[in-house]
Amino acid sequence: MPLAFSSILAQGARARPNRRLRISEKGRSFRDGVLQRSETGLHRLENRALNDNSVPPSPRRRVKVTLRGMDLLRNPMLNKGTAFSAEERQLFGLEGLLPVRSKNQKQQAERIYAQLKDQPDDLQKYVMLTALLNRNVHLFYRVLADHLEELIPIVYTPTVGTAVQRFSRVFQGGGGVWITPDMKGRMADVLANATRRREIRLLVVTDNESILGLGDQGAGGMAISVGKLALYTAAAGIHPLQALPVSLDFGTDNEELLADDQYLGWPTRRLRGAEYMELVDEFVEAVAAVMPKALIQWEDFRKDNALRILDRFVDRVPSFNDDIQGTGAVVVAGLNGALKIKRETMAEQRIVIFGAGAAGLGVARQIRAQLAEEGLGHDECVARIAVLDRHGLLVDDGRIMDPYKRELTWPAELAASHGLSDRHARGLHDVVRKYRPTILIGVSGVGGAFTEEIVREMAAHVERPVIFPSSNPISSCEANPADLFAWTGGRCLVAAGSPFPDVEWQGKRFKIGQGNNVFIFPGLGLGALASRARRITNGMTTVASKTLAREVTDAERDAGLLFPPIGRLRSVSYSIAVAVARQAVADGVAEIREEDVEAEVRAAMWTPEYPEYEPA
Repeated sequence: MPLAFSSILAQGARARPNRRLRISEKGRSFRDGVLQRSETGLHRLENRALNDNSVPPSPRRRVKVTLRGMDLLRNPMLNKGTAFSAEERQLFGLEGLLPVRSKNQKQQAERIYAQLKDQPDDLQKYVMLTALLNRNVHLFYRVLADHLEELIPIVYTPTVGTAVQRFSRVFQGGGGVWITPDMKGRMADVLANATRRREIRLLVVTDNESILGLGDQGAGGMAISVGKLALYTAAAGIHPLQALPVSLDFGTDNEELLADDQYLGWPTRRLRGAEYMELVDEFVEAVAAVMPKALIQWEDFRKDNALRILDRFVDRVPSFNDDIQGTGAVVVAGLNGALKIKRETMAEQRIVIFGAGAAGLGVARQIRAQLAEEGLGHDECVARIAVLDRHGLLVDDGRIMDPYKRELTWPAELAASHGLSDRHARGLHDVVRKYRPTILIGVSGVGGAFTEEIVREMAAHVERPVIFPSSNPISSCEANPADLFAWTGGRCLVAAGSPFPDVEWQGKRFKIGQGNNVFIFPGLGLGALASRARRITNGMTTVASKTLAREVTDAERDAGLLFPPIGRLRSVSYSIAVAVARQAVADGVAEIREEDVEAEVRAAMWTPEYPEYEPA
């Protein structure tokens, strides 16, 4: 991205010399109309140091292009629109196909932003940005870079939730791969068709069943994969040509979609059981065959499938589940920020997690890992964390049906010691009243679950309650931060999973940090790709969480933030990527040397300035 990011991105970076590509018949490759040296790859060709005001701008890149005329204008990766120079218009047969006056990328971005401001609502802004991505990739990412904090809620949560629900109505064209049951036995061929002439390094894959807090959204879940990859590029510089969004469209149980004649997805009820896993198995085998260097991020799977798939493939392809590992890492990073303010350790806390799905499991696992680091034994770790689902506190009394929940349960004796023996009196208010938590985390998707009565009960026993209503979108958030300040007398430490406005309390303005996974997955993915990691280790996700916690400045904490502002996302992602890559080396899963980590991370980061084109 071409803007002034933190100087940490420029430290040690060297501008790459301007060079013309000398293409010979031997060893050349062709991707989307660009001829290049195959040993460098397009991403290395286009990268350079990320500049701030202390670093001179790099020379413009020059690439050889084979396309001409409308073919060039219709290629979103190569199209510059009105930014084509007069010389390029002559060389590439574009004269008369564009208005006569050429505009630079900055002017184009200003025009697009002005058009965005005129849109009547956020969904129309989303549709407009999607159309821009489909016609001019560089300009899309320039606009996103210029207005990152403002536009992330448009390209991802919360607006993407509405886009998912209306996907078949606002569909703007392809850009990813839908895998359907009729492709069984042919998935490798399908992926080969979708990825011809480019090397895929990163996939975001969803089966569409647990989209945000919205549930089963069928083929529309593709919008989540597209949005996540846009954030990978904006935050971590993953090259757009190396990224592929995927929807495993194995049907839907959403009655509204099945009854809609405009629905674009596989129009049957969901496949489940052995038939479902056979399709996922073939998909993973196809990825390993067609894209042997690819990393998979699993996204928005139902909790049981999420865990099964994560465990099944973790050693077969480099992969991680953002809902489990990403959410755990980001929430614990925020908790450590709050504990720094309180000058306390995790081992001193009593923690309630409301929500026992994939996110709740991920948070519990990450907290337990830190408790173990702080010296607590297994039984002590269990006693520090109480997890509730919609039925109440999870207790090992023979009634837990979901296998994965068993690792989240309390022994019956522990529940009894807190006066929670009666299974009919283990609701959230009961647990808060009797267990007296110091930390309350919401990953339930139940809007308004943290009521005034519950919060006041918690605040009566804790000097500085830490409360994270972490569900998104906003309609699913467990509490409004402004209410939490009012109910705790301004004593709470708060971060939310969705964007909220500042809170005014007794003449002071507090910023509300957003515990968005976007602070974790781009850096985690970039670090894994730059180090060419063979698997994602627990150490890599833990170091990502610790690095994020350290990135919050004292001034930001004084303003109420437990996470960095979105405006620093690119520099934060860089720091996390470097830490993750170093950890991959330490864990023995990387293919690079420790001394090369920073250079490899910088080399993997793409920026969206237009190159200059030469005919080929």
